[in-house]
Amino acid sequence: MHAQESLFDGDAPPVGDPRPVAGAHAPLAERLRPRTLDEVIGQEHLLAPGQPLRAAIESGRLHSMILWGPPGVGKTTLARLLAQAVPAAQLLVLSAVLSGVKDIRDAVDQARAARSAGHPTVVFVDEVHRFNKAQQDAFLPHVESGLFTFIGATTENPSFEVNSALLSRAAVHVLEPLGDADLTRLLDRARAALVMPELTEGARQRLVAHADGDARRLINACEAVAALAGTGRAGPIDEPLLEQALGRMLRRYDKGGDLFYDMISALHKSVRGSDPDAALYWLARMIDGGADPRYVARRVIRMASEDIGLADPRALPMALDAAQTYERLGSPEGELALAQAVVYLAVAPKSNAVYVAWKAARAFVAADGTRPVPPHLRNAPTALMRELGHGEGYRYAHDEADGYAAGERYLPEGIQPAPFYSPAPRGLEQRIGDRLAELRRLDCAAKNSR
Repeated sequence: MHAQESLFDGDAPPVGDPRPVAGAHAPLAERLRPRTLDEVIGQEHLLAPGQPLRAAIESGRLHSMILWGPPGVGKTTLARLLAQAVPAAQLLVLSAVLSGVKDIRDAVDQARAARSAGHPTVVFVDEVHRFNKAQQDAFLPHVESGLFTFIGATTENPSFEVNSALLSRAAVHVLEPLGDADLTRLLDRARAALVMPELTEGARQRLVAHADGDARRLINACEAVAALAGTGRAGPIDEPLLEQALGRMLRRYDKGGDLFYDMISALHKSVRGSDPDAALYWLARMIDGGADPRYVARRVIRMASEDIGLADPRALPMALDAAQTYERLGSPEGELALAQAVVYLAVAPKSNAVYVAWKAARAFVAADGTRPVPPHLRNAPTALMRELGHGEGYRYAHDEADGYAAGERYLPEGIQPAPFYSPAPRGLEQRIGDRLAELRRLDCAAKNSR
């Protein structure tokens, strides 16, 4: 078993115990780990008054759960606080990286012994997604019987990585990356613990941007900077010192700042400009700089609709598949799927015809009045509606020659046919354009024959 904390037998101080849980030489992240609910930074959507995890902690009544969130947002800390809230509870900690079925059996044996002594047990499994199906199944009967409360932590989507049987027995709580205000508070705590010199405002912003929502990353960066600043440097810590202390780990763009958006713009324009090499370069720059690949995936999906559209309808499924693949695999494996999608989009034929048509249709509707639906297009599910003329005169296209009701109108009265959509003469849209031209010819012939 990776670790065990017996909260009732005196072998280790309980979580939240006023005695130090880490020595002066322990990593700063461990020394700063919250030991009470009031010390926790972030996750207000779960820990604010009335929210689910705070209610569980205050009531001391836990339910089995999965804590899903990116690294460094407090999953392990919350598990300890939750276990602490249960009177006389035993907390058993397993790491799915280091543990196997034998460790699970040992935990079950310890939980049975604790129950015999009148003590409840909380089993916390870190990185639960790394357990295979058989290992995850080993928890099921004991979660079902109430032998222990199960808490799993994962950075991966539980829908894909946790067995459905186990998932059905556990609530999923989503933890969010820490915001800039939360990271700034944590930075002040770290500075106080390390007795660091003051930081310039630029240095503070760069450290917060470097953390990118990850508390552990911020704390580790503070340790590295403090170690270098303690060599006799006078004056506040500035950005050059950060570069010296953190090297290439330092964020090379400011999250949410101009450079960040300049880089995503460069990626988008490289795809639009059909330059796969430049697109790969900017994708690599963003990933190397610490951009959230999920954000990049969302932008790639947008590119597929905005810049390729119906010129190659395979582009959108390719982008969606890349996003889903990243959710399943994470970094670095999932990044290859993003690269594949970016290259495909870059070399695909380009068209923004749907994008332009959608904007034009939205603008027209916003400026136009509310027009009634033409009677022949109205729904007519009842006799009364049919008596009122709903659906009267409607021509069912499948019964017409070539599956097209030539000359039929589908726009409200008073609106002339509006050419919102004009296919580009590239890729599949060239064929779509030819088809639409033939349909318009049939419309003209039907009109002239009347």
